[in-house]
Amino acid sequence: MRVAVAVGVSTPPVATMRSSCTRRIVAVSYRFVSMHMAAAPLSRTLSTESVAARLTSAGLLRTKGLIGANWTDARDGKTMPVYNPSTGEVIADVPFMGSKDTEDAIEEIGQLITLEQGKPLKEAIGEVNYGASFIEYFAEEAKRIYGDIIPPTLNDRRILVLKQPIGVIAAITPWNFPLAMITRKVGPALACGCTAVIKPSELTPFTALAAVELALQAGIPPGVLNVVMGDAPAIGDALMANTRVRKITFTGSTAVGKKLMAGAAGTVKKVSLELGGNAPCIIFDDADLDVAVKGTLGSKFRNSGQTCVCANRILVQDGIYDKFAAAFSKAVQILQVGDGFSEGASQGPLINDAAIEKVESFVEDAVSKGADVLLGGKRHSLGRTFYEPTVLGNISSDMIVSREEVFGPVAPLMRFKTEEEAISIANDTNAGLAAYIFTTNVQRSWRVTEALEYGLVGVNEGVISTEVAPFGGVKQSGLGREGSKYGMDEYLEMKYVCLGDMNRK
Repeated sequence: MRVAVAVGVSTPPVATMRSSCTRRIVAVSYRFVSMHMAAAPLSRTLSTESVAARLTSAGLLRTKGLIGANWTDARDGKTMPVYNPSTGEVIADVPFMGSKDTEDAIEEIGQLITLEQGKPLKEAIGEVNYGASFIEYFAEEAKRIYGDIIPPTLNDRRILVLKQPIGVIAAITPWNFPLAMITRKVGPALACGCTAVIKPSELTPFTALAAVELALQAGIPPGVLNVVMGDAPAIGDALMANTRVRKITFTGSTAVGKKLMAGAAGTVKKVSLELGGNAPCIIFDDADLDVAVKGTLGSKFRNSGQTCVCANRILVQDGIYDKFAAAFSKAVQILQVGDGFSEGASQGPLINDAAIEKVESFVEDAVSKGADVLLGGKRHSLGRTFYEPTVLGNISSDMIVSREEVFGPVAPLMRFKTEEEAISIANDTNAGLAAYIFTTNVQRSWRVTEALEYGLVGVNEGVISTEVAPFGGVKQSGLGREGSKYGMDEYLEMKYVCLGDMNRK
């Protein structure tokens, strides 16, 4: 299997990549053997001090922690001894690091995400872990790209099915998850043997550049991953027109996804699209109130409401509406708004002026048509693009906020009477990405889940994304799936092989 060649870049085959890694391992092993042969045979006369000195001179006995590219001591200067179990002698002292030192080690990419995207640091570090999970998962799945053997209809035939890399892929990624949306696309592409051209959002390019730098440091050969940024229409046109680009994978708005789909038709590229949503969150009378409030809060206000799977319409049954509205508003009121680096902040800024102006227009439209502002409803006193976490009541279907993605910290509450009405309202949209339901009735959970026209459904849970499950929508929310074993198929071509004349002796 060969790694597909990126546009304008010659790339080594998989076998070469693997042999390169093997050579590195052999070189290190040879160095150890050479050191051992150069030294006198180990005997009890060799002291701990002399062996430690020899290893230190070879650069193999390190007495500091490694954070980023720097060997460093503990923040407070504390150390701990490491003993030779045979003699009890101290080999050396090493830093006695704690939670602060550990945070330094894991926060670097998280800090970069917070710096350019604005989400709170805790949430950014969560994205780093989420993004890394795709690399780990698809590295494992690379060993399970199975073909097939099909029983033939004629006894002199043998039928095989091979799976091969599709070729060069173009990954166009959004600003709201600048790391995870790259790894969710590039992870399976690399596992399948493809090369990639990454086009990150012009609003958050630094995380993408940091990610590919780490990939190079990890041993990914030059030319396998490439990043371009700048004039989005011009870059998109070039990717669409180039016949060596065999697949487009995109996360973003439905409007842009449609343009890419049309552009890909010219060279008949494979396309996978993860587009906009209009997620309903249905709270039934029999829901556990605490579970419903927690789940809805997590779904709605993650990343300040700037995710494609955020609860966009919160449908609450009459019997629990007042209790839920009061409890939910109380929970939202506690949310702390601030700079992503500030202690305790759970709500950062919106990405730019256009985003906050959109939120304002949605709220103004709702209020003009009779909506009640239960909480918030205006720009935050911090200024810039900070907006108060907002809860709106008495929402109706003629309001923009119930028809389109608000992509901000605004939670609109709508009443409904029956299960059938809730399903009808939920499905009355061109979007079909994510939906959520809260109920303690198992039979109802199955009925409603099966009736909802969505690719993802959370039952009594508001945060459902994971690397092991397929992520994607139906209707105008996209094509294909990302994550899980099913996500591998998006980067593979299937080849049927017929072997004839197999009865010859």
